[in-house]
Amino acid sequence: MNKKMQAILDTKVERGSAALWWLGQMGLVVKSAGTLIVIDYFAAPFPTRQVAPPVPAEEMVGVDAFLGTHNHIDHIDHPSWRIWAKNNPEAKFVFPRAHRRTVSNDGIADRNALGMNAGESVRIGDMTIHAIAASHEFLDRDQETGLFPHLQYIVECDGIRIHHAGDTVRYEGMMPALKAFGALDVELLPINGRDARRLLRNCIGNMTYQEAADLAGDVRPGLVIPGHWDMFADNSADPALFEDYIEAKYKGKLVCRIPKVMEKIVIHGK
Repeated sequence: MNKKMQAILDTKVERGSAALWWLGQMGLVVKSAGTLIVIDYFAAPFPTRQVAPPVPAEEMVGVDAFLGTHNHIDHIDHPSWRIWAKNNPEAKFVFPRAHRRTVSNDGIADRNALGMNAGESVRIGDMTIHAIAASHEFLDRDQETGLFPHLQYIVECDGIRIHHAGDTVRYEGMMPALKAFGALDVELLPINGRDARRLLRNCIGNMTYQEAADLAGDVRPGLVIPGHWDMFADNSADPALFEDYIEAKYKGKLVCRIPKVMEKIVIHGK
C-alpha cells in the first residue's frame, strides 16, 4: 500500500480531535476518532497538472465517504470515483444532487449515492456533513428544481467544525449561512481569484486572496488554510500573499497556515 495512505490509516485520533491532510488544490482528508472522509481529491492523470497525486487513486482505500463540491474534474474526479466505488464498496459518495445523473455513471450503488442541496445534512459515522450553496462566480441555482450545482460543506465531528469552501466567491447570504453553525475551527478557502481572460475560456473563478482573507477575518476561524493555488499554472495564486495580507490586516486575530501536501494537521476541540 502507498506509504502516505498507510500513515493516514494508522493515525489514531482521540475523541474531541480531528486530523487533516491537504492533498493539493482543494483536496482534504478529515479523520475523526471513528470516521475517515476525503473531500475534492483530484487523483486522475491530467496533462497540465503541476502536482502529482500523493496517493494513487487505486490505493485510496479504507475511506468511509468521498465528498465532491461540484462537477469539475479537480473536485469530482469521475475516473477516480469509478475506482473508489469498486475499491471502497461500502463508502458513501456525497455530491450536489444536481449532478446525480452524471455521478450515477460512475458505478456508485444507489444506497451509497448521497446527493445534497443547500440547507441539507447527512450523517456519516461520527461526522455530520452540512451543505451550503457555493457561488462559483455565479450561484447558478436551477429555477425549476431549486438545486445548486456548487456546494460548500461544514463537517462536524466531536464538537469540531471544519469549513470546506469548495469553489466560491462571497455572495449575499453566505455569512449568515456560515455563522449559523457557530464558531468554526478550520476553514479551507480558495484563493486563485478570477478575471475576464479566464472567464472567456470557461475557467470559472473564485475569491481573490484578499477576498478570502477578509472572509476569514469576518468568520474568525481557529485556523485558516489557503487552497486552490498549486495545481494549474494558469489558474493559481501565491499563498504567501494571502498569509502576508492576514498578517498585515488581522495580526493577532487570525492564524494562517500555508499547507504542505500530506502534512498532518491536528485540531483539538475546545
